[in-house]
Amino acid sequence: MDTFEITVVGGGLAGSVAALAFARRGFSTAFIAPEDGRIDTRTSALMDNSVKFLEALGIWDLVAPNATALSTMQIVDATNRLLRAPTVAFRASEIDLAAFGYNIPNAPFLDVLTKALHEEALITRFVAQLTGMSASDDMTALTLSTGQTISSGLVVGADGSNSFVRQSAGIDVRTNKYPQTAVVLNFAHDLPHNNISTEFHTETGPFTQVPLAGRRSSLVWVVRPEEVQAILDLDETTLNRRIETQMHSILGKVRVEGKPRAWPLSAMTANRFGKGNVVLIGEAGHVFPPIGAQGLNLSLRDIPTAIELACDAKARGTSLAIGDAYDRRRRADVHTRTAGIDLMNRSLLSGFLPVQMLRAAGLQLLASIPPLRHFAMQEGVSPGRALRNFPSFLRKKIDRQSA
Repeated sequence: MDTFEITVVGGGLAGSVAALAFARRGFSTAFIAPEDGRIDTRTSALMDNSVKFLEALGIWDLVAPNATALSTMQIVDATNRLLRAPTVAFRASEIDLAAFGYNIPNAPFLDVLTKALHEEALITRFVAQLTGMSASDDMTALTLSTGQTISSGLVVGADGSNSFVRQSAGIDVRTNKYPQTAVVLNFAHDLPHNNISTEFHTETGPFTQVPLAGRRSSLVWVVRPEEVQAILDLDETTLNRRIETQMHSILGKVRVEGKPRAWPLSAMTANRFGKGNVVLIGEAGHVFPPIGAQGLNLSLRDIPTAIELACDAKARGTSLAIGDAYDRRRRADVHTRTAGIDLMNRSLLSGFLPVQMLRAAGLQLLASIPPLRHFAMQEGVSPGRALRNFPSFLRKKIDRQSA
């Protein structure tokens, strides 16, 4: 039986990054993922903190040619309600960044990771599904669909919202189903986007345009489930016109590329993010609606925490059963982000006037009070960044006023 220090289960973006990151920190790593012939046409917006992590892994220079900067992120209240919030623009230059992050097509991102994984000597790839898991104090035996059995000091579950690793570890989840479905597509447009991402808030959820290279953008359009099929059935000309109208023609005429796809929206949070010899990263531990570009960024904060704890255990010569410590370390970040996104999403769906008043008031405060907007932007880029950088922000404001 082959034995590894780390086994990563799941071949998506989070799992691929995790396997590469563990191997590049010197861990013998098994990577279990079946072949997936589907092409992922979605995109991922990576914030500055995630970009720095990829730089440290040595792969950002390979990803960067397909990345488009997000220099400004704005929220537009496109509801037809009595109380509407002002438009709020968050500019990266306000917090001394060239960009909040970058929008990257998933397919070439995965291609870069696949090549890096193939070239990494400490990674052994198993093209299979995990079918069995049996843990002891120090090691976990893993059975694959090929009939092979391996053992591992730590199992990293990156196998999605229906995680076999999570279920095998006996970790329950809390789920919320939203009356929403996301329609996802890419489109070309006549006017330049100027690296501005615009999130239109509607009564059914966000309608979010995110820049791609050239005069192209990606779109996540959240609607009621009963509206989805009618949108998917629209002819090309009508769909183009519908999107342009929904965007108030800020990018001129649009041309949808390929067929749009749809995903029902839900939220899921594991009751624990680690247990014994198991840690959960990405959607194995947390899923929430596509608001605020937080999904993959939260996953990429899971990975450094797991690696830090594993490195500490290895340096001490102790077991890699870091699951309980990992759970404690990740709990605050995951719960804070999940609760914030859930609250924002539900505030869009609510027809209750006091809720609409609070939402409009909150956005008004962000629009009109620079220190508050500064704090929100810093936290959006990286948890804790706002508190670390707030004193320097105040000093700069004082220096400008006294100059």
